[in-house]
Amino acid sequence: MTFRRLLALIALLAGLVRPAMAQDALPAADRDAIRQTIEAQVEAFRRDDGDAAFGFASPAIREMFVTPEVFMDMVRRGYQPVYRPRGFDFREIVALDGKPTQKVHVIGPDGRAVTAFYPMVRLPDGAWRIDGCYLGAADDPQA
Repeated sequence: MTFRRLLALIALLAGLVRPAMAQDALPAADRDAIRQTIEAQVEAFRRDDGDAAFGFASPAIREMFVTPEVFMDMVRRGYQPVYRPRGFDFREIVALDGKPTQKVHVIGPDGRAVTAFYPMVRLPDGAWRIDGCYLGAADDPQA
């Protein structure tokens, strides 16, 4: 388990995820822009377009991974459900550590369901970028 995944799990268990705060506080246009950003990155993963996928990452993530190649290698190795999803269903936006975080029910390439948490940051120009991805147990194991 990576350090970031461990932190996400601790945050979830400590109750730092608050439904409604981010969902209700964000205008519909922002909620749509967040979903479009995540969808565009997943489509870039499906095409193996590292440059495009890396472009949807926040400045902090881009600084951490430096190049699209390193970023894509990390995604291929540790995030198969979002790299090659069979199903991708947007759920509510919650607050995780003070950031609006999009929950997504994902069916991975192996058929297993997970919940992906996408913390988001807004750039000074108003664009939304993905500031990480944490995989957790599926909210809906029947899907």
